[in-house]
Amino acid sequence: MKIFDAWETEGIVVNDPGLRSYINLKPIVIPHSGGRHEHRRFGKSQVNIVERLANMFMRPGKNGGKKTKGLQIVKNTLHIIHLRTGENPIQVLVRALENCAPREDVTRVTYGGITYFKAVDIAPQRRLDLALRWLAEAARENSFRNPITVEEALANEIILAASGDVRSYALKKKIEQERVALASR
Repeated sequence: MKIFDAWETEGIVVNDPGLRSYINLKPIVIPHSGGRHEHRRFGKSQVNIVERLANMFMRPGKNGGKKTKGLQIVKNTLHIIHLRTGENPIQVLVRALENCAPREDVTRVTYGGITYFKAVDIAPQRRLDLALRWLAEAARENSFRNPITVEEALANEIILAASGDVRSYALKKKIEQERVALASR
């Protein structure tokens, strides 16, 4: 069984040990769980990573609540990535998520009426959520009022993030967040 009946998930390697149990690569033809994970704790870690990326495109506005549109965007993006790189696009997506997932964040601590920021480690689930959000955000921003389509913008972003290129929006956000955390240690 293959994702979208096109790409195998068998030989895909997740190098980040923290994200390994949260990146679900269960083979499924159409990644559409129907929200069965919703009311279980850590249930979204059982949802296929491709479906989670598609869910990021169901934001309020043009595509609000339209899952089939989100799935079509991701499917076309995976085709574009495969044509440009010649690799398994699911592996490229996993590499991009590993590179974009931040390791540190800051939290506000109020002590005696004074508020200051303290650096904290991020839970793996949140690391993955932030990486997915930033990839989708970059695609929406780059395609807005631009002749480039959302699929092309997402493919560009994933390829840049997978290669570790600093032109990637998601990688910039990760570096900025870790820099702020380093300053508040």
